[in-house]
Amino acid sequence: MLKRIWLLLISRNKEFYRDKSGFGWNILFPFLIIVGFSLLFSQDGKKQYKIGIITGKAATSEIAEQISRFRKTGIFDFVDIDSINSGITKLSHHRIDLLIDEGSGRFWNSTTSPKGLVAEKALIASGFDPAKMAMTKEEVQNIREIPYIEWLFPGILAMNMMFSALFGVGYTVVRYRKNGVLKRLSVTPLSAFEFLSSQILSRLFVIIITTLIVYVGCYLIYGFTNRGSYLLLLSVFILGSLSMISLSLTIASRSSSEEFAGGILNLISWPMMFLSEVWFSLEGARPGVRVISKFFPLSHLTESARMIMNDGAGLYEIRYNIMALAGMSVFFLLIGSILFKWQKDE
Repeated sequence: MLKRIWLLLISRNKEFYRDKSGFGWNILFPFLIIVGFSLLFSQDGKKQYKIGIITGKAATSEIAEQISRFRKTGIFDFVDIDSINSGITKLSHHRIDLLIDEGSGRFWNSTTSPKGLVAEKALIASGFDPAKMAMTKEEVQNIREIPYIEWLFPGILAMNMMFSALFGVGYTVVRYRKNGVLKRLSVTPLSAFEFLSSQILSRLFVIIITTLIVYVGCYLIYGFTNRGSYLLLLSVFILGSLSMISLSLTIASRSSSEEFAGGILNLISWPMMFLSEVWFSLEGARPGVRVISKFFPLSHLTESARMIMNDGAGLYEIRYNIMALAGMSVFFLLIGSILFKWQKDE
């Protein structure tokens, strides 16, 4: 059994490597996104801003009036924050762009945020007069600020892994079924479990290798650092990839139409990408949106990778993400194995 799985794994890897355009794009795509965002966010070209408000009775009428005018600008999302410490943590992790204490009139801005300066300028333009000192700016202290591009990096890696897992496996299995390859394999001693195992291991190997190349390349160019355990980060990447590969196999378990499979994969991948905090924080979003995001493996992969790379989190801190990814992997793999068929419908 192991020999048959190994032979299929080798043949699938060779098929991937010989497709130089596909192999090159898997490596080039994340670099292009990182370079594009590093150039974009060196400017003030942002459209979405989140302002954290620590609610309370304003110390003076001038402060209350200034905050009221700021709220009426209509171009910001205002998020209620329960404490200064919580707000500063969210600010340093780019979940909000500006923090205002309604009670004291103080506000905080991240020096590394590409959006924080714009939000501060908008606050001043709404009627804040520094000369009157109705509101005062405070420096963020005793906490490490994370550059936005460094916050974005784990999400880019996770997104690239998602596309490689979903489309790399799903399209391949559907194409094999459509072209009759699976029909010929079905009359050999090869079992469905062995075939699916070889596909999973092959794609997992490709994803980890390409992710490693991208990680090392970005580290050399931008100096990104991992503040946590590399072994734990690798484990999260493997488990996250496995969950999304299993999801792809579930989608491709019966379909023989590449167009249909592609549509389903797009239907899943795009909402998952936008609701998994790859590009932006869901801070302040409707509770239902945040609940839905927890059903996506990409959400748990992105969150746990950020916690490890940006905050140096250990296994205990990401235990719920690990359990969610493991549960999804087992669930999708079980469903895919049950639904799998060798031949297309006549």
